[in-house]
Amino acid sequence: MDPLLLGALVAVATIGVLFSGVSVALGLLIVSGGFLVAFDGMRSLELMPEIFFGKLDNFALLSIPMFIIMGASIASTRAGADLYEALERWLTRVPGGLVVSNLGACALFAAMSGSSPATCAAIGKMGIPEMRKRGYPDGVAAGSIAAGGTLGILIPPSVTMIVYGIATESSIGRLFLAGVIPGLLLVALFMAWSLYSTWRSGEASVLSAGRYSWRERFEILPRVLPFLAIIVGVLYAMYGGVATPSETAAVGALLCLVIAMVIYKLWNPKDLWVVLRDSTKESVMILAIIAAAGVFSFMLSSLFITQSIAEWIGTLEANRWVIMAAINVFLLIAGFFLPPVAVILMAAPILLPIITSAGFDPIWFAVVLTINMEIGLISPPVGLNLYVINGIAPDISLRTILMGSLPFVACMIVAIVLLCLFPGLATWLPDLVMGPSV
Repeated sequence: MDPLLLGALVAVATIGVLFSGVSVALGLLIVSGGFLVAFDGMRSLELMPEIFFGKLDNFALLSIPMFIIMGASIASTRAGADLYEALERWLTRVPGGLVVSNLGACALFAAMSGSSPATCAAIGKMGIPEMRKRGYPDGVAAGSIAAGGTLGILIPPSVTMIVYGIATESSIGRLFLAGVIPGLLLVALFMAWSLYSTWRSGEASVLSAGRYSWRERFEILPRVLPFLAIIVGVLYAMYGGVATPSETAAVGALLCLVIAMVIYKLWNPKDLWVVLRDSTKESVMILAIIAAAGVFSFMLSSLFITQSIAEWIGTLEANRWVIMAAINVFLLIAGFFLPPVAVILMAAPILLPIITSAGFDPIWFAVVLTINMEIGLISPPVGLNLYVINGIAPDISLRTILMGSLPFVACMIVAIVLLCLFPGLATWLPDLVMGPSV
């Protein structure tokens, strides 16, 4: 059978299996095993266990559960509420300072926790009622928190970037650095839209109403600065050549647990058990998807599907930006239905040879891909963040939350366009710190 036609059959089968409700990892194994047996015989099944467990034989994978524990320990405390309150106290005199402080808190908490739903829940529980009380439109209040929560998969340390680095054999340190400036760009775009929307609504009461003394501003800082210091320390250890990402993630996880116990009195063994239990569940889920995606990639390669698609793309006389636009549409649609980790692991083996042959930088492409995944987090039908916000503020309709999120989707699209026009936004900092990529 023609490999391109076979690739189309694999795509249809994969979509059908994943929509049946089975887990992503099991679905990938079912599709891989089925096509390998059908076109390569029963002997191919002997290789599946070796490939499955061999994919997990990677020291860099240790950073995933460590960063997840790091985020879970932060999310289990009042760190999000304290971070929000600290920014509110310092920005209270700034016009529209409350929405700015909410987005800033989302960006910082997302960077600390790496979890989009946790960010929405932690910041939204305090931020949304406070913004509504001061006259912010419901759409701005809900949409800004939903969008701000997505920043965790772009601003380092990011589990999504780690997964991309492992899938494409790219430098994780370089990927982390590549997400810094685009992450700050997105925060700036989000803030600009929120302030414009607030000004356009004509609500005078949205100017920050609270007044805090300098004593009140400084007394909140000891609760949040240690967490921020850990993030800075983790990044310094990686880029200063002190330790590998896995080693720094392990130290960061331990320090976050200690700080949660000391500052927030997380002494109860039941609370600590919940942190470790939830971290283990999420880690196992991600690692299972990584292992299954390795088998899926082997199936695509052994049936010459990946090679044929890359060769076919290479024969097209289309402009490379047309190809990139088509890839962005594909990623956008995939992100509507699948979690970012699954999309990266499934798409990377196919897309990497295409983008490199078209002359695109894989590090730059990682940022573009991640922003596409962010859009999926606030877009139906899955749109996880939309449902988290609806759970926090059930009196705000899902439609209002969605409409409030759409302008932020437009901001993300603008960011992708800016990255296409100015690739240095993603590549300049990695090249500056780590030297030009070879």
